[in-house]
Amino acid sequence: MFVSDCRREFYDVIVTQRVLLLVASDVDALCACKILQALFQCDHVQYTLVPVSGWQELETAFLEHKDQFKYFVLINCGANVDLLEILQPEEDAFFFVCDSHRPINVVNVYNDTQIKLLVKQDDDLDVPAYDDIFRDEEEEEEDSENESEGSEPSDKRRRFEEDVIERTMKRRQRREWEARRREILFDYEQYEYHGTSSAMVMFDLAWMMSKDLNDMLWWAIVGLTDQWVQDKITQMKYVTDIGTLQRHVSRHNHRNEDEENSLSIDCTRIAFEYDLRLALYQHWSLYESLCNTSYTSARLKLWSVQGQKRLQEFLADMGLPLKQVKQKFNSMDMSLKENLREMIEESANKFGMKDLRVQTFSIHFGFKNKFSASDIVYATTSLMENIEKEGPETTNFIKALDSLSRGNLDKLHQGLDLAKKQLCAIQQTVASCICTNLVISQGPFLYCSLMEGTPDVKLFSKPVSLCLLSKNLLKSFVCSTKNKRCKLLPLIMAAPMDVEQGTVIMVGIPPETESSDKKNFFGRAFEKAADSTSSRTLHNHFDMSIIELKTEDRSKFLDALISLLS
Repeated sequence: MFVSDCRREFYDVIVTQRVLLLVASDVDALCACKILQALFQCDHVQYTLVPVSGWQELETAFLEHKDQFKYFVLINCGANVDLLEILQPEEDAFFFVCDSHRPINVVNVYNDTQIKLLVKQDDDLDVPAYDDIFRDEEEEEEDSENESEGSEPSDKRRRFEEDVIERTMKRRQRREWEARRREILFDYEQYEYHGTSSAMVMFDLAWMMSKDLNDMLWWAIVGLTDQWVQDKITQMKYVTDIGTLQRHVSRHNHRNEDEENSLSIDCTRIAFEYDLRLALYQHWSLYESLCNTSYTSARLKLWSVQGQKRLQEFLADMGLPLKQVKQKFNSMDMSLKENLREMIEESANKFGMKDLRVQTFSIHFGFKNKFSASDIVYATTSLMENIEKEGPETTNFIKALDSLSRGNLDKLHQGLDLAKKQLCAIQQTVASCICTNLVISQGPFLYCSLMEGTPDVKLFSKPVSLCLLSKNLLKSFVCSTKNKRCKLLPLIMAAPMDVEQGTVIMVGIPPETESSDKKNFFGRAFEKAADSTSSRTLHNHFDMSIIELKTEDRSKFLDALISLLS
């Protein structure tokens, strides 16, 4: 059931209870969790936080804690499956689900008692009507009391014939209704996509309760930016949500311009700005950022010798000496940095990079600390998917969560260093895949498989890193290929998951088109292909378009996908 008043139907209900927080492993979920934790701290709410990276961990965590808790809050997990069927809870357990995954399962939508969905009111959900999906049990029962006592034999025969006709009609109507139901559900569940960021939903709750702080606003911004960096939402949706947050930023940070009431330099200041679409450039050198940002790398085709020449021409056109662009951004001449954005934009237009400018926010505190929202997203993602073992499995999650707090700058800087390595690894892998023609057209889709022994292959056994690689590879392939048909195809990417168990992780990416609505059909396609071939697959990720598969079943699974999508 959708919650219409988050404060009254959600927060006021749990504020006096012990709550179990189940949080997915993505940056938007972490930001929503930070906002909710800050609210819980204000009101002294007792809670336990458990990170979950997939359905198996969610079930295990629920089974471990179900006897101690009656109230469960799920962040970025649980909306797109029938929760009650998976978890089999007692009738006195209540679930509050704040999840950006769409479509929302219809059973969750129409469950009035145990499941409460926290969704932004103006999200376009297109949920089918109740009567199109569910029938009342009484309707299904046939009328058994048809005959009246003491009637003539001829009356009985006539009534019997009428009864047979009526039953036949009812059966036909039921078959028609079931066929229509299957069609409606197929149309509704066919594509996977994302709604409003969970961090924004939580920030709206804090705002309604007049408990919103600048830190909470920043976490909402980072949650939205995560959706944009991961390519989960359309540009239109991003710009609309940026506009919403910009009003809150003006409200919270207007004192900066007023000299009499100006804030201390140590206070947090958030500013809206048009920034360059270059990854981590303020913490790196401009040259390395240009080389390792997917947008510039794909447009300039930097994997080729010709592309490297174009990069040199691009820098020459801006009038930037190589010595300056190859040193740390902080160390560049102030005279060059002052007009850098305008210079880069002007030259970028000549080189076919019209979208190098992007609307975003930055945060300042102290003299030295300035970060853009995308910097935080890259750093937090890298901490969460760090492949170096440092204790129990939840260590990475806790580190990533801590890096979002201003007091943990050392963890944030560690995340930035890891993010640079991750971006370099992605671009090197993209270059080798394109130069060695690893991207193959399989008919209805493109396919690329990373072999065991490829550099950084361990990093790409992690879902977010593999998705980033796949999206960057598809962008680069579209820019490099001359085949017009291939430009419109989706991509399936596979990488080794666990060599000992013989499994691969596979992700499906929708086509890279101008009008792309970011809707992904691979989730349902993977399920059908696995069922039809009895492939040993594990659909454990909250994103349905990511699966794990036994290596020896890969060829029959792909054959089934080809015939299914042709």
